[in-house]
Amino acid sequence: MNIQVKSVKATAIENDPRWVRVRARDKSQTSIFYYSVSTTGVYCKPSCAARLARPEHVAFYSSCEEAERAGFRPCKRCKPRQPDLAETHSKMVTEICRLIEDSDQIINMETLANKAGLSVYHFHRIFKAVTGLTPKAYSIAHQTKKVRNELSKNTTVTEAIFEAGYNSNSRFYEKSTRILGMTPSNYKAGGANIKIHFAVGECSLGTILVAHTERGVCAIFLGENPEKLVQDLQDTFPRAQLLGADCDYEALIAKVIGFIEVPSLGLDLPLDVRGTAFQLRVWQALQKIPAGTMISYTDIAQLIGSPKAARAVASACAANKIAVAIPCHRVVRNDGALSGYRWGVDRKRVLLEMEAKT
Repeated sequence: MNIQVKSVKATAIENDPRWVRVRARDKSQTSIFYYSVSTTGVYCKPSCAARLARPEHVAFYSSCEEAERAGFRPCKRCKPRQPDLAETHSKMVTEICRLIEDSDQIINMETLANKAGLSVYHFHRIFKAVTGLTPKAYSIAHQTKKVRNELSKNTTVTEAIFEAGYNSNSRFYEKSTRILGMTPSNYKAGGANIKIHFAVGECSLGTILVAHTERGVCAIFLGENPEKLVQDLQDTFPRAQLLGADCDYEALIAKVIGFIEVPSLGLDLPLDVRGTAFQLRVWQALQKIPAGTMISYTDIAQLIGSPKAARAVASACAANKIAVAIPCHRVVRNDGALSGYRWGVDRKRVLLEMEAKT
């Protein structure tokens, strides 16, 4: 291959978006394409940890079979015909999650580990690494969702408790406030008799509303119209007792505003977070994103062990009611463009710009 031909081929490969994925050793591209290296005679996964080849020696293929027909053999390091360990773990955890969701009761750890073919220790570690939750926390989150769904129907509280898989009223009532943030009867009544303190203030992003229950902050809303934000809170908890802030509560909203203006201050607040098991996984992943960092919906899906759930991740971000503290503003499209934000794309841009400066 003469120098001119090498240069043309190298340029073509460098301009191919797949080459960017190879340079990044992107695990999300496994099974989507493979690349060969003419000097070694092997083909690899995009995530292969081997030393990066020169682009003029690289070619791309859509399948292992295609690469092998071209005369290349599988790399012994990345083993392209074998699934990634992360992919294997993700599939296993997905099956266990389905088992949990299909069960009428919480399944004990030993049974779940046996189903996975692992020791309890390794199963617990892998499950948490993939989902961000322990098996027990995932089971409780799913049962919580079932209780909420049942309570929203025209059923009695007792019927809802048993339909969700609890064997007795007393067993559920012991945990009801932690699970629902209120008693089952109050939850069924739309938050009746629950006290939610709130305050409205002003910051560089416009108007801000901060609300909390006895468990922690349950809402941080951003907007332009104070009355509209209070109405949104009322719609979220239609029969709760909304209480305007006292002097002590003003300090809390000041802390939130301070974090917005100077992100480097950090924000350590107890949160009263309610959502589905999937939403909780997404929101926990969001809270681990450092200030000033942007990450894609696909990346979040990969982090929580659901690589094909980018759209569901976007929906979970849109369902987030606690702005800033659960930083969904740090999630962008794969091309880096800003996408929808519950409180407006312009606010998202400003938040990211302020974080980039600190």
